[in-house]
Amino acid sequence: MTLSPSERYAAARVKQSHPKTLAFSETIDFPLDAFQIAGCHALEDGHSVLVAAPTGAGKTIVGEFAAHLAMKTGTKCFYTTPIKALSNQKYQDLCEMYGEANIGLLTGDTTFNSEAQIVVMTTEVLRNMIYANSSTLKNLRYVVMDEVHYLADKFRGAVWEEILIHLPESVALAALSATVSNAEEFGDWLQTVRGEIKVIVSEVRPVPLYQHVLFGHHLLDLFVDEGKVNPEIIRLEKESVRHVRTRYGGGKDRAKSWTSNDSVAPSIKQLGRADVIEKLDRQGLLPAITFIFSRKACDAAVHQCISAGLKLTTSEERSRIREIIHQKTNHLPEEDLFVIGYHEWAESLERGIAAHHAGLLPAFKETVEELFQQGLVKAVFATETLALGINMPARTVVLEKLFKWNGEGHVAITPGEYTQLTGRAGRRGIDIEGNAVILWSRDVDSAGVAGLASTRTYPLKSSFKPTYNMTINLISQFGSERARSSLESSFAQFQADKAVVGLAKQIRRNTEAMSKLEAEVSCHLGDFLEYGLLRSKIRDLESSVEFKSKRTRVAMEVEISEVRKQMRSHPCHACPDRETHARQTERIDRLRRENRGLAERVDNRTHVIARRFDLIKVMLEKFGYIKDGEITSDGKLLSKIYGETDLLVAEVIRSGILNSLSAPEIVSVISCFQYEARREAEPKIPRGEVAQVLTEVIAIWREIHEAELDLRLEPLREPDFGFCMASWRWASGHSLSAILKGTELTVGDFVRSMKQNIDLLRQIAIASPDLEPVINQALLAIDRGVVVYAGALV
Repeated sequence: MTLSPSERYAAARVKQSHPKTLAFSETIDFPLDAFQIAGCHALEDGHSVLVAAPTGAGKTIVGEFAAHLAMKTGTKCFYTTPIKALSNQKYQDLCEMYGEANIGLLTGDTTFNSEAQIVVMTTEVLRNMIYANSSTLKNLRYVVMDEVHYLADKFRGAVWEEILIHLPESVALAALSATVSNAEEFGDWLQTVRGEIKVIVSEVRPVPLYQHVLFGHHLLDLFVDEGKVNPEIIRLEKESVRHVRTRYGGGKDRAKSWTSNDSVAPSIKQLGRADVIEKLDRQGLLPAITFIFSRKACDAAVHQCISAGLKLTTSEERSRIREIIHQKTNHLPEEDLFVIGYHEWAESLERGIAAHHAGLLPAFKETVEELFQQGLVKAVFATETLALGINMPARTVVLEKLFKWNGEGHVAITPGEYTQLTGRAGRRGIDIEGNAVILWSRDVDSAGVAGLASTRTYPLKSSFKPTYNMTINLISQFGSERARSSLESSFAQFQADKAVVGLAKQIRRNTEAMSKLEAEVSCHLGDFLEYGLLRSKIRDLESSVEFKSKRTRVAMEVEISEVRKQMRSHPCHACPDRETHARQTERIDRLRRENRGLAERVDNRTHVIARRFDLIKVMLEKFGYIKDGEITSDGKLLSKIYGETDLLVAEVIRSGILNSLSAPEIVSVISCFQYEARREAEPKIPRGEVAQVLTEVIAIWREIHEAELDLRLEPLREPDFGFCMASWRWASGHSLSAILKGTELTVGDFVRSMKQNIDLLRQIAIASPDLEPVINQALLAIDRGVVVYAGALV
């Protein structure tokens, strides 16, 4: 392409004005896309930037440029991620770019080179630094928030907003997000709390994605002719489903009837999981990730493929796989290999097949990730946690179903979730296209698939709400008034206020319509609006009377009778146009009712975050963490406890019931604050001191719970004793196999929960130095075996 003189001049000007971007781009193996260049230019110009781009588009380049700027300017850059696995991965990437000496890692249970120029960390670590006014923040110039759309997460999302609100204004932000439909709204909010910010949105996938439906052996394109659903799919859907009429009844005395059975019988046989992988292999569509929304089903899928004799690797690849398995797992205790399923897992990897889910040992997951990235594992069966940003792109993504269990029931996946999952398909620089394959079944219809595949609505909604720990820390740092006002600047309140604008506009419209109707209602006999109010009152009373107690109903019927007398004696009751006028007053009444509902919604949204802050403050005053507006010594204790059950943990520490416990006993008790069982079951609890203390823990929780209910505060969750026995036995020196035998605990769940125990124990030791000696013993007792070798906590 030949540039004109003016174009060459403009290009030269851009290079001169952004020399650091140019120098950085020369270190990259591929030419930067327009959105990446725009993001780098914004940072080089001294602005913060929000980059929203599809999965796999390369938005992390902008984050890496922030690190490059820090290295060049002698300042610091913090690179934050939502999960420890991502932190570890990004740490390795940056070490390769800048050398280990210049990179630090902080993930709660790992502290390495914390004063380096570039430090990778989880978001919680940065939040805690800000509240503690840590000296590590000195000379901080850039903060990268990878996967910033995670602020919508119900349980951890508030941490992102806390950072965005309270990060020093001198720090430039590089916020990296998946493509969201309200990126501009999010950018508008960031502008209000962070100052000028450039919003850069790209919806272009670097590798085009093609959608398919697999009907038995038929792999068909979902769309043809510019977005129309393939008519062949519609034809096969109709032909493959027949309604079965079944006759029920029999015997002389039975009524006979014919009924239509609503179930459908597909005449096209669905392929088994091994057959699907083989078909993808024959068509050159591997490596593939098959998303299955169940850990057990992922493991079962691997077993089915192995039982079917599926082998996707060459002898050379198997040799390399064995080497990597040894590198990643040679530190695991020999005695635990059987119980963690090592040999079956290694065999499946050698065949190029693996599962990936939160129930796996972290070392196993890391091995799967590395082997997949190297193209040695060709088929992975994974839960949706894989869509969180770990670098595991595939040529093909397969979805077995379009609904999942959300903890309460089976729900359809959203267009945003569909986009995140299928976004894994297509490896930049390797594939010319990515492929999403939906397995057809009677629960799948082409219209539903087409709707998911074509919808780009993925709004980012805040999940922010003040917690006890957050409130204490904010008051401690800013004072009560400033803390309250800072919460008013949250994205949650910003979105609520925007909704209020629309509601207020509707109230105005309704009020204007009511005024016009009232002007039109006139009766020569009297005030028809007054008469209409009587009719409306009767209607309201009659509609609610059936839901009252007998005594109340009698009183209300008397009141209805009285209002009827007033209505009949009203002059307008004799009006010949009474019903015509009444229709107008009924329209006024409907608008009045609607306005009452809208006004209530406005009230619920206005200052909603600050109101919760006020109620939490009342709780903290009631329990002695704040007195006369000042943080008490107990308040300082609470400020060091982070987690969903923060106030309960602090109250238990204050009560002194932990003071007499041994190391195994304290590990057992504190496990109830962080563990949440996946299924309801009767927990086993160690007898003696632990059982007695847990009874007292429940009593303390009930006191908090009742106080919260009185204030209409969303209550803290109840302690879960499901991990108490396993925690006690591990801390007492029992083997992993003995602990897991007869339980539904997976190795991954056990390790993750034990790591959470370790994290909470360290918090308690800092908050309550009196407990430090026994906690140190507890940490020595539990940080062993697979736990100490576990790697990342995810």
